[in-house]
Amino acid sequence: MPQVKKTVIKKRAAITRTEKMPEEKPLEKTEHYFEALGRRKTSAARIRISAKGEKGIFVNDKPYQVYFPSLELQEIILSPLKMMSCLDSFMILVKVSGGGMHSQAEAVRHGIARALVLSNADFRKRLKKAGYLTRDSRMRERKKFGLKRARRAPQWRKR
Repeated sequence: MPQVKKTVIKKRAAITRTEKMPEEKPLEKTEHYFEALGRRKTSAARIRISAKGEKGIFVNDKPYQVYFPSLELQEIILSPLKMMSCLDSFMILVKVSGGGMHSQAEAVRHGIARALVLSNADFRKRLKKAGYLTRDSRMRERKKFGLKRARRAPQWRKR
């Protein structure tokens, strides 16, 4: 392994060190996956879809049924997969943060739809028509100074 001499100057004194250069490892493609980001309100979901491995959906290292106990939220997550009829085809790993449960579920749906398009470009037309590729940009309006909420003024009294 080549050694490199490095000279460091500190307050009028020159110090010479011998350092080992780190070994460069060849890039290994052990696992092939598609990664996408889904967002809704203040929620962000990082999605990894892989055809290899245990088939299922894991949200923050838990099965999606545990993380999203409501059937409505589970249906939101599964909707792009049902539309493309590939429910048991992928291992999906999700890291989601921010927002509430419903917002997180919609962020996961957005991310899964984006990752499906990366895996197969033919899916794009049907997912776009269903509205799963469109980022819902509605956010909560910020609170203004002197008001109770974004637009709610303090109650006015005559006396």
